[in-house]
Amino acid sequence: MNKALKVLLGVVLAAVLVVALYVAYVMLSYYRLDDKLPLEVDAPLGGTPPTAQIDASANPQLKVVTANLGFGAYNQQFDFFMDGGSGSVAESAEVVTADINGEGEAIKALDPTFVLFQEVDVNGTRSHFVDQYQLLRKIFPYDATVFAQNYDSPFLMWPLYAPHGANKAGMATFSKYAVEDPLRRSLPISDSFSKFLDLDRCYSICRIPVSDGKQLVLMNVHLSAYGADESIMAAQRRMLFADMEAELAAGNYVIAGGDFNHDMIGVSGEVYQNKVQAVESWAKPFDFDSVPYGFTVASKAKYDAGQFADAATCRDAGRPYDGTNDRWVMDTFIYSSNIECISCETVDLDFAYSDHNPVQMTFQLKSEG
Repeated sequence: MNKALKVLLGVVLAAVLVVALYVAYVMLSYYRLDDKLPLEVDAPLGGTPPTAQIDASANPQLKVVTANLGFGAYNQQFDFFMDGGSGSVAESAEVVTADINGEGEAIKALDPTFVLFQEVDVNGTRSHFVDQYQLLRKIFPYDATVFAQNYDSPFLMWPLYAPHGANKAGMATFSKYAVEDPLRRSLPISDSFSKFLDLDRCYSICRIPVSDGKQLVLMNVHLSAYGADESIMAAQRRMLFADMEAELAAGNYVIAGGDFNHDMIGVSGEVYQNKVQAVESWAKPFDFDSVPYGFTVASKAKYDAGQFADAATCRDAGRPYDGTNDRWVMDTFIYSSNIECISCETVDLDFAYSDHNPVQMTFQLKSEG
């Protein structure tokens, strides 16, 4: 064997060893948090305790907002490699901070009672290690807050030109009222290799005391997208709906809100005249028949009533946004029959800070009798 061939063979063997060690590192680093994990309530930064309970006798109008922040990277200029683009990390820490603050301030201007945030990075290569949860807490200094981790990845070396890196992220719930006994539920996910590309999917449950002895139960949801087959998605829905049904049966008021990673009106392609009709699993119509009795999907109900003229809540991130990208309604609320939905609409920020627009719902708790 000549010298050149030996050198080439040595290089190949070294490369194979490096790849094998890296794959072992990723697999050994992988873990899932326990199901039914108690969460901590962080007191308001402003020092003033939140209102202790909702006064049912006053029957106030309340407002809940959901917003997927896209880890502070997905402004109009950003595209993402897993959607067909080339972007992997945010442009800079300054851009991340500007995007989080921009969306946070826009939501604050709505004067929400509750906010459900998804894709909130607290320590990530992709977001230049900006702690977005703390940025949001400064914007809402008088809210009680709860953070639920759903992503803690080992260092992902892909794409090679700009590795996605190691990232810790989750969902954050903000409330003007006191929060009791917050809980993290671990959703079913794939057991295949795709689990290394997906999040440690979960939803959080936050309980808001009501003066009638019941609770307003807020569920912050981010269902699977990448790598999930229909059986996994169906299992996730069954688990979420079982918890929602149990809470309603106990007499509580229930709202699940967030990014459902499905078309939540079922016909977004028609409504927004999308160019591509053959969509990924996360853009397929939601299984509305699986929604249990006593619950309503806000966006679908509005569409079925002939009242839907909202902006989309999610845009195609395979290329930067120019107003012509394919769009869908993927973010909404599912609420129980003892809640009156007064209004629900997309907050049209034109995807200035994220690939998702927020959604707001104004509601009241229905009194008995």
